[in-house]
Parts: sequence; structure tokens; C-alpha cells
Amino acid sequence: MAQETVRECFKEPAQDITQLVQALRVFAAERDWAPYHSPKNLAAALSVEAAELLEHFQWLTEAQSRSLAPVKKAEVAAEAADVFLYLLQLCDQLDIDLIQAARLKMVVNAVKYPAP
Repeated sequence: MAQETVRECFKEPAQDITQLVQALRVFAAERDWAPYHSPKNLAAALSVEAAELLEHFQWLTEAQSRSLAPVKKAEVAAEAADVFLYLLQLCDQLDIDLIQAARLKMVVNAVKYPAP
């Protein structure tokens, strides 16, 4: 069977993270990026993308950060997507179930920071 292409991965909208992770695997494989996608490199790239996301809010007031112009909001969305995609790839490389880890972290936080 021929290797799936990214376009084939998105014939239908991704219904869950598993489908998105599979599309990321295909995307990286098509470009022979596996040698570069070590956990260390992905964590570094994630950090860089998070800084690029933060850059959009540098020097804004709290109020300005809550009401972005449509063009700025689209730019922020693109950076947020970069952060999300690198995080998914990092978790994929380390065999971390991100949804389960997030659920567990919320339980831990609920105990650590109980509601008044």
C-alpha cells in the first residue's frame, strides 16, 4: 500500500488528536525530517514558537491583548497552531498521551488549588 500523503490525511476533517498526529507523521516523513525530530529538538522548537506567540502581545495592555484586530488574531492563531503542533510531535516521540496527561494534571491542580 502506498504511503499516505498529508492531503489524504485531511480528506475529512480531523476528528481527534490521533488523526492530527498521524497527519504530522506523514508530513514529516514526506520531507524526511525524522532525523531532526528528536525530543530535544522538538522541545527547543516548541520554546521558540511559544516565544513567537508571546511576541504578538509584547507591549500591549491587558485590554489590547483581549481585543485583537482580525489580522493580528490570525497571526496569533498561526503561532498558537505552531506551538500545538510541536507539542503534539514531542508527545508522539515520547509516547505521551497528551489528553490523559492533561486530565491528570487538572486533577492534581484541583487538589493543589481547591475552589473556595
